[in-house]
Amino acid sequence: MDAGRWERMRQRLSGRGSGGVPLGVDDADLIVVAESDDETAASSAVLDESAWRPGDDVVLRHVLRVPASRVDDAVATAALDGYEWLDDGLGRTVAGGADDTVVVVLGRRQTLDAMHLSQERSRMAGLGARHGGSVLRWQVLQRPEARR
Repeated sequence: MDAGRWERMRQRLSGRGSGGVPLGVDDADLIVVAESDDETAASSAVLDESAWRPGDDVVLRHVLRVPASRVDDAVATAALDGYEWLDDGLGRTVAGGADDTVVVVLGRRQTLDAMHLSQERSRMAGLGARHGGSVLRWQVLQRPEARR
């Protein structure tokens, strides 16, 4: 293994992959580097056309719409897989309408590649469906390159 790759792995495992400061799911300096609201788009195609930097820490965020009566259950289920309910101006917002739906934003820090992104997209689609909702979009966030 070359020295640069070894150093990146060591930093990632020690939580120092981003300039010594571990990445948090609600860090204010995160920017969206890849996203899609097209459920048919291939994860690999979206990532290939994005500003995503493989090997750097990411926060994977999913935006779902679920009935207000099912929000707590959906969030609790997602928490079992390490997701946190984020309030970035979208979370807990009652959308109105006949069924009073709520936009829920869930995020977690993780290692990312196209396969894992596809697995998480599928997991969130299932979560939404089981709770009477749907996925609106997914986003990959990273710190700006200068702050790495």
